[in-house]
Amino acid sequence: MPLIELSDVWKVYDLGEVQVEALRGVSVSIERGEYVALMGPSGSGKSTLMNTLGCLDRPSRGSYLLDGEEVCDMSLAARARLRNRRIGFVFQNFNLLARTSALENVELPLLYSRGVSARQRRRRAAEMLEKVGLGDRMDHHPGQLSGGQQQRVAIARALVNAPSILMADEPTGNLDSQTSREVIQILRELNTQAAITIILVTHDQAIGRHARRTLVLRDGTIVEDTADFARALAALHAEGDGDGEAHVVPPPHLPVGQVQQPR
Repeated sequence: MPLIELSDVWKVYDLGEVQVEALRGVSVSIERGEYVALMGPSGSGKSTLMNTLGCLDRPSRGSYLLDGEEVCDMSLAARARLRNRRIGFVFQNFNLLARTSALENVELPLLYSRGVSARQRRRRAAEMLEKVGLGDRMDHHPGQLSGGQQQRVAIARALVNAPSILMADEPTGNLDSQTSREVIQILRELNTQAAITIILVTHDQAIGRHARRTLVLRDGTIVEDTADFARALAALHAEGDGDGEAHVVPPPHLPVGQVQQPR
């Protein structure tokens, strides 16, 4: 059984006068231990797909099975518990609390885990910081750390609950090329050595080529699903039917010519 299985998933945002179809009938399976890159032009739906896979947002219709559990039928609270138990997140802007130490930032997800004492939290957080090479920076605040070090703290925080899936949304977007390579190396080691499933959103081809499989999105659909990065690049550079924006559907009472485009 796949770890992740999407079947005919749609995500439609109702903006009043228009509806925006951010995902349009997406079906895909991801096995345990895969390293998958989501790529596509701006507005292609890759971030919406990431939010759906990460249980941050629920599809408008379709089915999402995460390790056999139907996510679409879950309540908001149930999805939050599932996220905390199964999924770690790393974002472009790090999302660290500025007035707390690296150790305290990494401890945060454990505050929502029942039965974990303060002593256990500190021990596990310290172990994760050691793992990402920041054992000597535990008491430093984010403002005292470089961008690369802050992203390492964010990775440690994402791993502290021992998730089976790590979602990384443009994790190198604010980093220089050398630091980006270091962060990607950490992700590769997590995938190959710890068998963590990595799902990476990126627009950077140099970063995307490190994945073992690439999903290319355009206009809310997957137009290429391949382990051959050359094919992925060809799909990225191919002329689409649209301009990379989400598909806009006019409401029944408006003629097509009067559709208002979302800003």
